[in-house]
Amino acid sequence: MSGRVWTVVIALVGAAGWLLVSIFFTVDETQQALVLRFGRPVATIVKPGLHMEAPLIDTVLYYDNRIEQLEPGSEQIILGDEKRIVLTTYTQFRIADVLRFYRSVRSVDQARVWLSQIVSSAMRRELGKVKLASLLSADRDAVTLRVQTEVAETAKPLGIDVVTVRIRRADLPSGTSQAICDRMVSERQREAKELRAQGFEWAQQIKAAADRERTAMLAEAERQSTITRGEGEAEADRVAAEAYDRDADFFRLYRMLQAYRESLAQPNATVLLSPGSDFLRLFDVGPAGSTAPGK
Repeated sequence: MSGRVWTVVIALVGAAGWLLVSIFFTVDETQQALVLRFGRPVATIVKPGLHMEAPLIDTVLYYDNRIEQLEPGSEQIILGDEKRIVLTTYTQFRIADVLRFYRSVRSVDQARVWLSQIVSSAMRRELGKVKLASLLSADRDAVTLRVQTEVAETAKPLGIDVVTVRIRRADLPSGTSQAICDRMVSERQREAKELRAQGFEWAQQIKAAADRERTAMLAEAERQSTITRGEGEAEADRVAAEAYDRDADFFRLYRMLQAYRESLAQPNATVLLSPGSDFLRLFDVGPAGSTAPGK
């Protein structure tokens, strides 16, 4: 064969190879495809595998079949009780109908923009009906469920299946948070002062009650001791009177010795008496019935 023939053969083989490559395309199990012919949709492919297209006139668009995550930026929302919060949401969605999706939003990026607006509007409408306390209680799940239902119904004509809409964070604005923090600190300080004052009052009451009880106990003890002392003195007087009746001289001697013990028992005790004092009689003559030495 001449060189020209080989050139033709090689060109035909290359064209056949290019034609085979252009006719067939593959769809992965994580993808779904839309076939466009001259820019108009002609086929939707959701099953993975090898498929055919018309070369040069067909274009294949691939879309992810998995769940997409949408996390728009934070935004301020006014609640039903006129309080402001900084809200952050996240949304999970997937492309359910490729043809509808292409005709309505075309690209995933555009779908994210539209879906962010839908979620924001639904959140504003629903949260504008509730108070801040509802977001801090079990009612929060019911609120987000209503938002999710509204967003899913709105996104369904776009070929989008909304799986989840949730509130990631709901914070108070920084200025409001500081004001609330200061108010909480002031409230706690006020409560602390009230508790201290109440505690001081209780302490005074307890102390007063203890003082009254102590005074009453001391008075009762003093009364009882006075009674007991009086009874003791009465008994002592009775015993002394009985002893005096039995032996008057011995009683006088005993009382004199007792007076000596009380007067002269202290160290360096000094007693000034006249020589003829009856207090010194026993030192001079001794007890009655006895004779002083040398007499």
